[in-house]
Amino acid sequence: MTDSDPSAASPPVSSSSATDTPSPPMLCAACAGATASWSSPPPWSDSSPPPAYRPIRAPAINAPTATASIVLAPVPQPLPVPPAEPPYRFEIPSKRISSPDDIRRFHSSEAGRHFVGFVATLSRSVRGRKLSDPVPSPLPAPLSGLLSLLHTLARWIDEIPPLPHASRYGNPAYRSWHARLTDEGHGLVVALFPPSDELHPAADELLPYLLDSFGNAYRIDYGTGHETNFAAFLYCLARLGLIKEDDYPALVLRVFATYLDLMRRLQITYSLEPAGSHGVWGLDDYHFLPFIFGSAQLIDHKYMKPKSIHNQDILDNFSNDYMYLACVGFVKKVKKGVFAEHSPMLDDISGVPNWSKVNSGMLKMYKAEVLEKVPIMQHFLFGSLIKWYVRIHPFGMVGEGMRNTAH
Repeated sequence: MTDSDPSAASPPVSSSSATDTPSPPMLCAACAGATASWSSPPPWSDSSPPPAYRPIRAPAINAPTATASIVLAPVPQPLPVPPAEPPYRFEIPSKRISSPDDIRRFHSSEAGRHFVGFVATLSRSVRGRKLSDPVPSPLPAPLSGLLSLLHTLARWIDEIPPLPHASRYGNPAYRSWHARLTDEGHGLVVALFPPSDELHPAADELLPYLLDSFGNAYRIDYGTGHETNFAAFLYCLARLGLIKEDDYPALVLRVFATYLDLMRRLQITYSLEPAGSHGVWGLDDYHFLPFIFGSAQLIDHKYMKPKSIHNQDILDNFSNDYMYLACVGFVKKVKKGVFAEHSPMLDDISGVPNWSKVNSGMLKMYKAEVLEKVPIMQHFLFGSLIKWYVRIHPFGMVGEGMRNTAH
């Protein structure tokens, strides 16, 4: 892998040594990092100090991590998104996580629990649904606005072709594409709000999440951390009431599916480097969420079972309807050789008896291997809509996290 990031030389951050005897592979994910903007990062302040960074792209770890604890962990459950209520106090989001203790604080906080619950609710909303299933027509304005935004970004790919480039990864034309996103992103976010709406100031808070949703322009890479920022962007829109729970099936089957198609184009056109890799022990070099949503789509399917991913006819004929099959098909397209050798994790999961177990396992994996990893979550942003934890001192004194809790 071509890697200009000096952090790549650092040893991997892992709960187990690469020399340990591996447990039977169950769960893993590609690491990723995301930054607010490559061209003009926000200055550090007392309220947002620079975290002690862990390496983003550690060398591949050819063994699954902490599989036993993941298997025994509870399955994340769907939770309603708590609505933000006026008076609003929007703010530029900042980085807060720099240690495993911060990870634990995040997951014990209301924001952490409800963000994981949001992903679980999206998953539940598409159980048994195909991508081609009908959704409300016309779509609610915020969803049609999101689709318009994604189509605009896709059109820019045609207008900014890749440059002649000898390296395997990192076509510099991607920086021009991302620079255009940085320049025009604020207007794209404002267009999601109703005209003359009091929520317009929220665009400043939502913009960094959007900019981080499509990769890092400095490193020309993309991974599960960037994908998580897109989920955070949608979560913020849900907190603002622009996305309702009734909209969730269309949000996944139309908006997220379009986002996934856009990311595939960006990855291929500009040769985006995977932002992190677990070697062969990863599900996918770039994505995780489509495996969650895709396995939910297939729950209780009469004919297709997890082992059906080995049937090429099924992949060819049904990938347009099921994200999970499309993901496996894409992996087989870009990785040559024996599937069990280049993707042993997906191969092992195909032996699980039903899609319900695959889906619950994917939710546990996502929490453990993405949302609980410092190299990924050190880049996650916190503002008034996704708040940093509240730290209450003895004698009733309130710590710094409390400043973001009032609406």
